[in-house]
Formats: sequence, C-alpha cells, structure tokens
Amino acid sequence: MAEAGRAINTAFAPPPPLWKHFTPENLQKLQRIKKEASKGEDGKPQKKDWSAKELRSLTLPPELRFLVPPEIPSEQYSVFGEVQSLSTALPPLEDQGITQLYPSSPKPGADGEPASQPEQPLNHAYYLLKISKSLLLNFLEFVGILSETPEQFEPKVEDIRNLFINAHHLLNLYRPHQARESLIMMMEEQLSHTKEEIQQMDKLKEELNAALDQLAAEGADVGSTIQPAIEDDEEAAKLNKQATEDSRLLWDIIDGKADS
Repeated sequence: MAEAGRAINTAFAPPPPLWKHFTPENLQKLQRIKKEASKGEDGKPQKKDWSAKELRSLTLPPELRFLVPPEIPSEQYSVFGEVQSLSTALPPLEDQGITQLYPSSPKPGADGEPASQPEQPLNHAYYLLKISKSLLLNFLEFVGILSETPEQFEPKVEDIRNLFINAHHLLNLYRPHQARESLIMMMEEQLSHTKEEIQQMDKLKEELNAALDQLAAEGADVGSTIQPAIEDDEEAAKLNKQATEDSRLLWDIIDGKADS
C-alpha cells in the first residue's frame, strides 16, 4: 500500500500506480479466494455479500490488496499529493503562518453570550475590492522591479502571493452561504417542477371529465333514438308472424278443398 501513497504534486498528476493491479486475472483470483472463504461446514461455498471490512480481514497477496476498498477517511484525505481535511471549519490564516490583511469577523462574548456593544458585520466586499486594487498596484511594482533589479523580485512575489491567499480566504468565507443558497434554489426548482406537474394533471383531469360527460350525453341521445327503433322492430316482427300464420291457414284451406 505504500506504493499507493506516492503521488506527484501537480495539477495534472498521473493515476496512482495501483491501477495496474486491476486486471481480469487478479479479479478472478479474488473471486476464488472469496469463494474459498465462504465455504460452510459442509465444504460447499455459500452465497455471501462481502463488505469492505470483511475483505480487508482476509489474507490476500500483495497484488490483490489494492482491489479491496480502503477505509473511509474520518479526518483527512489526499488529492494529487495534497492533504485535504474533512472538517468544514475554515482555519484562520494566522494558524497557517500567513499575515491576514483584513480584520476578523466580530465574535460573541464569553460563554457564547453576545457582546455588550453590537458590532457591525465584516464588509467582505469592501476588503475584496481593496485587495484587488492592491494586487494591481503590486503587479505594476513587480514589473518595475523586473525592469530595474530583477534579482529583488522575491519580496514582491511574496506580497502578491499573500494578497491572493487573503482574497481566496475571504471568498471561502462565503462557501457555507453559497451552499445554503444553492440548496434553496434546488428545492425551489423541485417545488416549481412539482407544481407544474400537478397543474398538468389537473388540466388532464378536466379534459377527461369533459370527454366523459360528452360521451355520456351522446350515449343518452343514442339510447333515446334506439328505443323507438326497437319498438318498431318488435311491431314489424308481430305483423310478419301474423301474415305467416294467415298464409299457412289459407294454404290449409286450399289443400282441404283439393282433397274433397
């Protein structure tokens, strides 16, 4: 695992060397080891969902250890060789050995109680504007130093670096507010989308109810026209039956006269 810890500190660092171990052969070896480890008392392998912790407890060869997910970091993690902290609290610049160029935000009094005299909140936009103007001035001074005494560039570069870090730190103070506002916007979009879907469903319901009412009205009209037709058909059937019986009786009379 020491190999995985080595990484180049660059913006476009190559992937860690452990990717070479993710081969079909190693995956098959890991499956066989899991199958052997899952055998019961009868010697038959049992179906089992392995967790990362259980896989780490197995005795694996070095080339297969990289295939097991590592433990979830609890405090810090490494990205492109730089250690990042999981804490959301923004550390002060003084703790990092950097000169802070703007006043700190007012803090409540002792024991979490508010201060006796209310203080105005820190105007971040004002200090960001001042730092931006200072950056322009320091850049002009830096160009002048390079044109006259290039060997004395280092102090001015450090000043510009300090200005950029302070500006970046001021912007990072807005990150919690940005996260809250982004979450509010997402929830408002979801609420608006849900309302639109409800409106479309209500509109479709009204159209369906109108279509059903129209069909019911047309069905009533068809029923009223079908009923007289049915009655006429029944009367015609009776007349046809009577005519058939009269014709049969007439033929019977004719046949009787012919026999006598």
